[in-house]
Amino acid sequence: MHSNDRERILLAAVVFAVLFSQLLLYPGVATLVETLGADATSSPVAATALDASMWFLVSEFAAYVAFVGVWGLASDATGRRRPFIVVGALAGAIGYATLAAVPAIGSIPFEGVLALRVLQGTMTIGAFSLTMTMLMDLEGGHGRNMGAAGIAIGLGAALGAPIGGQLTELNPLAPLVAAAVLLVCVGALVSLVPDRSGGHRRSARALVEGLRRQPTLTIPYAFGFVDRLTAGFFALVGTLYFQETFGIGPAATGLLLACFFAPFALLQYPLGALSDRIGRTAPIVVGSLCYGVGILAVGAAPSVATAAVAMVAVGVLGALVSPATMALVTDIARERERGVAMAGFNLAGSLGFLGGFLIGGTVAGNYGYGSAFLVVGGLEIAIALVAVPAFLRLSLEDPDRFRTGEHGDS
Repeated sequence: MHSNDRERILLAAVVFAVLFSQLLLYPGVATLVETLGADATSSPVAATALDASMWFLVSEFAAYVAFVGVWGLASDATGRRRPFIVVGALAGAIGYATLAAVPAIGSIPFEGVLALRVLQGTMTIGAFSLTMTMLMDLEGGHGRNMGAAGIAIGLGAALGAPIGGQLTELNPLAPLVAAAVLLVCVGALVSLVPDRSGGHRRSARALVEGLRRQPTLTIPYAFGFVDRLTAGFFALVGTLYFQETFGIGPAATGLLLACFFAPFALLQYPLGALSDRIGRTAPIVVGSLCYGVGILAVGAAPSVATAAVAMVAVGVLGALVSPATMALVTDIARERERGVAMAGFNLAGSLGFLGGFLIGGTVAGNYGYGSAFLVVGGLEIAIALVAVPAFLRLSLEDPDRFRTGEHGDS
């Protein structure tokens, strides 16, 4: 096996473990927050199960937004990736373990639980974002490298959701314990991969200035934002919608979410490689438009079976869009600014997740689930239409740059 292939597999395994640990919590989030002390009588942010669940998820992604750029700047400034990933993974494991110990302590208000969640998210995003940056550093085609990241993300989510549902049925705290163990394994696994960042040191100011000279990065950032918004929407509102509308429990909900994440995962690598051959425009633009229509179809599904079919279709479309969007970041970014560039993409994605939680949760709470699906699906379609002219102009200016996926190395 070629060394690049081996490293690609190991790094993808790290991305998988981080996302898997995160998704373990989602199917049983309402039960988990109750176990952690969410109580309407003692906390204004826990008036309902939806409110408590929303803020539990939002607190983690607020930390992602606040600190993902810090990790990227630190990595590019020092010319190192691996030490930061190890620290982030191990500290994140401590965060998950501390949350699991909250019921035994018994005296922490729910606001304190949210503060712990922020600390855990601060550490976890470093391990996640910089591992993706290490994949950017590999040769062999940006579509392939980001396809490997995408398949790891998709598999982590696809398996994390149903397994998390099963663990919740056993014990609401079991997903937290499993997540802590997995992040310890991440710290060990990443130590097996050489650091190919080059060791070049740069000042934070030079990195930020370099990023400002690449305004075209806003294009993949915009698509990344709205794609993650829909993922956040399904993680929170979709979970509660399926349970309330179809009367299913956490285990069945996890399986229904897997109908999306399974094709989303399995098709990432081949469709990422496809974008290396045909370019990024068609997969991102056409895929995003159809993706929005698919979300509307899920909200209109009259039964569990039809919802499952619609989720499979949405998963296929997501697999078309995701690796091409991440590869576009690598196409555009300069080699020495990849940590900051990927941090910017994950910042946009984290803001998208937050938007999915907040917009989806607010609209669903005030106007119903049907309106929430309409708003989120409509946003996916709208942002794709708005971004089309700029995206096509970029492709016309340099039609070959985003086809081979190797120009980012220059």
